[in-house]
Amino acid sequence: MQNLSAQTVWLDELDLSTATQGYGVPMKNKSLDGNTMSIAGQTFKRGFATHAVSSLFVLTEGNASEFTAKVGLDDEMKGHEPAVEFEVYGDGNKLWASGVMHIGDSAKVCSVALTGVKKVELVVADGGNGNYYDHANWADAKFETTGVHTFKTYNPIASEPYILTPKPLASPKITGAKVYGVRSGSPFQFLVTATGDRPMTFSAQKLPKGLKLNPQTGIITGKLSKEGTYEVTLSAKNTKGKAERKLRIVCGDQIALTPPMGWNSWNCFAQEVSSDKVKRAADAMVKSGLINHGWTYINIDDFWENNRDSKDPALQGEMRDEAGNIVTNKRFEDMKGLADYVHGLGLKIGLYSSPGPWSCGGCAGSFGYEELDAETYTQWGFDYLKYDWCSYGNVIDGLPDNDPYKVSSLSYNGGSELETAMKPFKLMGEYLRKQPRDIVYSVCQYGMSDVWKWGGSVGGNCWRTTNDITDTWVSVKSIALDHEKSAPYAKPGNWNDPDMLVVGQVGWGNTHPSKLKPDEQYLHISLWSLFAAPLLIGCDMEKLDDFTLNLLTNDEVIDVNQDPLGKQATCVQTIGDLRIYVKELEDGSRAVGFCNFGTEIIDTQYSDFEQLGITGKVNVRDLWRQKEVTGLDANTEKLAIKVPAHGVLLYKFSSSK
Repeated sequence: MQNLSAQTVWLDELDLSTATQGYGVPMKNKSLDGNTMSIAGQTFKRGFATHAVSSLFVLTEGNASEFTAKVGLDDEMKGHEPAVEFEVYGDGNKLWASGVMHIGDSAKVCSVALTGVKKVELVVADGGNGNYYDHANWADAKFETTGVHTFKTYNPIASEPYILTPKPLASPKITGAKVYGVRSGSPFQFLVTATGDRPMTFSAQKLPKGLKLNPQTGIITGKLSKEGTYEVTLSAKNTKGKAERKLRIVCGDQIALTPPMGWNSWNCFAQEVSSDKVKRAADAMVKSGLINHGWTYINIDDFWENNRDSKDPALQGEMRDEAGNIVTNKRFEDMKGLADYVHGLGLKIGLYSSPGPWSCGGCAGSFGYEELDAETYTQWGFDYLKYDWCSYGNVIDGLPDNDPYKVSSLSYNGGSELETAMKPFKLMGEYLRKQPRDIVYSVCQYGMSDVWKWGGSVGGNCWRTTNDITDTWVSVKSIALDHEKSAPYAKPGNWNDPDMLVVGQVGWGNTHPSKLKPDEQYLHISLWSLFAAPLLIGCDMEKLDDFTLNLLTNDEVIDVNQDPLGKQATCVQTIGDLRIYVKELEDGSRAVGFCNFGTEIIDTQYSDFEQLGITGKVNVRDLWRQKEVTGLDANTEKLAIKVPAHGVLLYKFSSSK
């Protein structure tokens, strides 16, 4: 009989590259920033440094008896307010949790019995205040084993990309929104989008008085002076054929009747954004063909203004001129020219500010100049404003000593008090409504005070429901699960925003391929479409690969997001790790997402259609593959479903009567 001796296997001896985390890369025996690991003044020579939200799987196969570590936040984040919770799972069951830990807390001893456990997952969860500065240490971490000298780490999710979206046909197909809202007297611009070979010509029947269509570009411009609903028939024609589709133009009080679709600069360029980069993103929207699928907005996030702290000469200068007008930095010297350039492509353009004196990045905000800024955005010709809480928490009682430089750039103070939370957004909303131009108003305050309940009352068209997203599974999953509480409040012109899309090349100024696995990206896009969420691409538009284009150009998936009924899907059934989301559509059909949040393939026969509101004979269509799956009687028959780990089946069920 073999004599099995006890062994110690240190965590830092294993392959940590399989870990997922919210920022940076896994570090061995050093802090996340490459320093000596330190928790509340106690230093450590060994361990695994990571950043919430983090996950590492270790295949122990029953050969470990115990896992021990000392856990806490690294001292290198002093001066910030990180908070995390360390968790240990065995075979899917939570075995230990640290409770929420803060900077300065002494290291907690983690000791977990693992006898018989085959799979261990080490998790660092967000402590409830966002995953900012969450530098977390598993110090002196080790396994006690019997007869083995190492363990395999792994990521249970498939990593090979695969393309499901079929290529568009050569003949025309009209895409994009089927309903469009505009206010009386506002400049009208709508691009008729279509796939198919170019050149292509466009026409419109029953176009209301005041509007005209350019037959070569498909751009409809003009103004409407009379409120009402206008049913227009759009046509697109090329040498391969002709397509027609209805467009409902609603001239009234409400805009953004479908969720905004476009691109935002932050997730790829962050503080490096420039007018040139924005123009190139707009050009790439056209060249890649994304424009033909309804993608509309080119949005500039933070750092178009001058910055209070930057050492870059391009970002230095006066915040405002003598008249109070905001001064753009040297990278953005002609905002009207930039807006005109983007409009000339058939796209629209957006901007960013804060109700505080400073943006989150320390650039000039709108505090005290709200009316002037709203007028400036209109004069420049902007179509969208993202208005980010940022420093406003430090001025809820006014500007201290009338000196904005005494105010830090980020504070959540007051956000949990309803009247205080509403006040700055209501103010800017009123000024935007007074402008002779439609400006989509995106309220960005991370869901404080249940913004989905009141965002529309302050003039908002969409509002963030959660903290910032990162390109990690745990981030996407936690946001998706948290987002559902807002569902009853979604409707045309009022959209719940779970933050930007983290597909393609992202990285906040230092781009890398999304850390989400391919199946996770399919699930991400499917859920955001089911949620009727704003779809804002966050990647470098000049580095779009075939897989990312496949995710962003599936018109049947986009149609779920853009459905005119404006319903947000909810999870109507949970079976283990399978969550089933249902979205009612205007034509009476239902989009259903069979979403696997677990780490094992789900292969089953599904029959509980009544739970989904589906009865009788139906046709089942796979929207990603754009093909019919089967016809069935939902009252008596079953549907075979096989859902990848962290993956999705996105089906449409339509009555076959």
